[in-house]
Amino acid sequence: MARSNYVFTSESVSEGHPDKVADRISDTVVDAFIEADPEARVACETLVTTNRVVLAGEVRAGRPGRSKAENKAFTKEIIASLQPKVRAAIKDIGYEQKGFHWEKAKFACYLHGQSAHIAQGVDSSAKKDEGAGDQGIMFGYACSETPEMMPATLQYSHNILKRLAEARHSGERPELEPDAKSQVTLRYENGRPVHVEQIVVSHQHKKKLNGGAYTRAKFEELLKPYVLSVFPDGLVTKKTKWHVNPTGKFEIGGPDGDSGLTGRKIIVDTYGGAAPHGGGAFSGKDPTKVDRSAAYACRYLAKNVVAAGLAERCTIQISYAIGVATPTSFYVDLHGADTIDPAILEAKLPEMIGGATPRAIRTHLKLNHPIYARTAAYGHFGRQPDNEGGFTWERDDLVAELKRLA
Repeated sequence: MARSNYVFTSESVSEGHPDKVADRISDTVVDAFIEADPEARVACETLVTTNRVVLAGEVRAGRPGRSKAENKAFTKEIIASLQPKVRAAIKDIGYEQKGFHWEKAKFACYLHGQSAHIAQGVDSSAKKDEGAGDQGIMFGYACSETPEMMPATLQYSHNILKRLAEARHSGERPELEPDAKSQVTLRYENGRPVHVEQIVVSHQHKKKLNGGAYTRAKFEELLKPYVLSVFPDGLVTKKTKWHVNPTGKFEIGGPDGDSGLTGRKIIVDTYGGAAPHGGGAFSGKDPTKVDRSAAYACRYLAKNVVAAGLAERCTIQISYAIGVATPTSFYVDLHGADTIDPAILEAKLPEMIGGATPRAIRTHLKLNHPIYARTAAYGHFGRQPDNEGGFTWERDDLVAELKRLA
């Protein structure tokens, strides 16, 4: 039986965290290729360190009716266009530091063509649907703890850093630099969050604060109003323990303070440890990679189950074999809810998205668009669908159909 009284913690990291800088750059590459060719293949890894950016991976793009040689040249053209896009992404994050500067950092690109042996299993033909880009397991999760249907510990951790980023970008808090981390510990009673036990915020800052020399006490006083603004009234009390820059000064940060790599924040990107994870990262991958697209589909379905009132929590697992279109398994866990037999959902949910093949997922969620750079920070889930087609997996448009199944 699941525990109903417990203490749980999740963390988040800002857009300026070294790993998130790498994720943003990798997804900028994905967007560049998909904008040029909606059927492009991208698997891009990024390394960032002191004034250096390195790209590596496999890519492919083309246009109907062109020869292999012409499409190869087209791919090279896209690769050649990446450097200014990457620098613009770094500038947008806010890095103009001596140790990591959007304009001065050295740039190296080692992207090359996709393996023909992988392509043969993934590409569709007149006789065969598009196969999965790899084997693996993916999970989706939703719960009723927050309006976003996300674990509260993670949602509040994200919201803290988003609020501070807004203050930094607007110029309201010029003392703040891009690198930051947050962590929220909540006490749960009867399965619901009732009290913030501890809050951790480590935020990079300039040498001097608005009121003079840096001290931890001054910095905590500066940050607290922004942090408190993201919590519902009464959740933070005098008993809540605060840890603001607990190690002291945090002037050296970002890729200058620590190297960053694509795909190292998979728990931050998903459910903050409140749900299982299949192990695959999202950023830098085009939507034929089921690590990304199928995880989005599982979140989409789980969120609709909870939004339909069929469960307070829902976990969905899906699995694939490389080169095979049909999932090898589909599993639904309603965590004790008895409103509907999970077996019914296991049969019906895949049908609602065209059988949950890679092609059907991409079509249903409209994933063949340059929508990925915006996912790179503050979580891929719990976001609002936008006017440009982003975060379609956060829609709740299956609710009416699901209610009819109960």
